[in-house]
Amino acid sequence: MQHACPEILKEAVYGLPEINRDAIKKARVVGLAGCYPTSVQIGFAPLISPKNGLSHPLIETHSLIADCKSGTSGAGRKAEIPTLFSEASDNFKAYGVLGHRHLPEITQGLKVIAGHDKIALTFVPHLTPMIRGIHSTLYARILPEGRVMDFQALYEQFFANEPFIDVLPAGSHPETRSVRGSNGMKIAIHRPGGGDTLVILVVEDNLVKGASGQGVQCMNLMFDLPETMGLEQIALSP
Repeated sequence: MQHACPEILKEAVYGLPEINRDAIKKARVVGLAGCYPTSVQIGFAPLISPKNGLSHPLIETHSLIADCKSGTSGAGRKAEIPTLFSEASDNFKAYGVLGHRHLPEITQGLKVIAGHDKIALTFVPHLTPMIRGIHSTLYARILPEGRVMDFQALYEQFFANEPFIDVLPAGSHPETRSVRGSNGMKIAIHRPGGGDTLVILVVEDNLVKGASGQGVQCMNLMFDLPETMGLEQIALSP
């Protein structure tokens, strides 16, 4: 398919505010980050970004894993058999394992965040029997240089000034209902058994922070409005 406006591609800015805030403020055209890409990039960012202030790498970036689950609204409202109530309800399955359309976007974004091309990601999405929400479980192998790192403190400091990202207390398990209908994200960091594998849990509402809410957040930045304007509603529970 031929691009409708190829002449504006060079000025388009990637719309993930927590990573690209300064560029979004100056942009005329913004391409929003996808729902899965938002959760995965935000989840891995403190480990790979030079903005973490560390002089050495913390994790192996060639063996990252993203095990992600989404509600059926991630596919939109089009009529498809797999997302019919009778098909999706009381069911759970993986899809797009050999190659999902969001994988190139995620990989490209992680390379930009890290500032190098040595990124390889295994991304496996799943369809869950709920309407909205994304839960991403991310895995990273800790390098010897990173074994003494306080990862809880790293994440808390990295996102300290982000209005929509909540790093939960150590040992927490975020739930999709805790962000339903809000522009917020909740993150929890685990190191099972004190071993060499770091597990990052990320939840978001795919229809808000993964879509329209992120659009409003970017618009606020572009028009020099308070970034949180129109987005401060709390999650819908129940």
